[in-house]
Amino acid sequence: MNKANSTQNSIILFFGSLGRWFLGAIERMGDATVLSASSLAHLFARPWQGKHIVLQLYALGVGSFVIIAITGAFTGMVLSLQGYYTLAKFGSESLLGSGVALAIIRELGPVLGAFMMVGRAGSSITAEIGIMRVTEQLDALQMMATNPKARVILPRIIAMIIALPLLVSMFDIIGLGAGYVVGVELLGVNGGAFVGEMVAKITPMDLYAGWVKALGFGILIGVICTYMGYRATPTTEGVAKATTQAVVAGSVGVLVLDYILTSFFL
Repeated sequence: MNKANSTQNSIILFFGSLGRWFLGAIERMGDATVLSASSLAHLFARPWQGKHIVLQLYALGVGSFVIIAITGAFTGMVLSLQGYYTLAKFGSESLLGSGVALAIIRELGPVLGAFMMVGRAGSSITAEIGIMRVTEQLDALQMMATNPKARVILPRIIAMIIALPLLVSMFDIIGLGAGYVVGVELLGVNGGAFVGEMVAKITPMDLYAGWVKALGFGILIGVICTYMGYRATPTTEGVAKATTQAVVAGSVGVLVLDYILTSFFL
């Protein structure tokens, strides 16, 4: 009887903990949504934050171009290499171009680009805002009658929303170019067939799906990373924990949102 009661209590405690975690997650999602919405409401309010948006766009976008370019190039090369030996088994090497293009444009470009932005730019956003919380810079802005949401959160969210689709487009172009070099120059696939199949199989809907994903990922990453930094515990350990949580939550959120958006474009 005691063993049965112990098992029952363990099950109750497990589901109780799971329920509290779920309710806490819902509460944090609501808090992040309210914080981001209240920040974005200052987009056209005076003083306009155009200068800070441009500065953040340079820091997040231009600063992330190299890692995006490297990732895109090797992604295209690996896809072309693996795709060739898979298609060669069926005598369909001419379809290599369309296979590489569809994989990069619809899926790997937005997702891998978002992962790189979470790791490189998202963690930087969270750590920077968290340090501003620790050093009381956010409180100082309020003392100077400057809204920290408009000055700190808004420019970073807008910059992420603009930068990620542009970087994903660069990822796609570089990836396709690298795939062409490996497929045509290294593996001997006919260049006309590679490009012809790519042009024939890629539709405007494929491009639209990739851009919509990139836009959605940009919003998601911007909201999560700014929220984690803004709500970080004002200690060094709190900032480190918030940065780790931002990267994990951003990466998982990208995968979840990717599945949801993909289901709408099939």
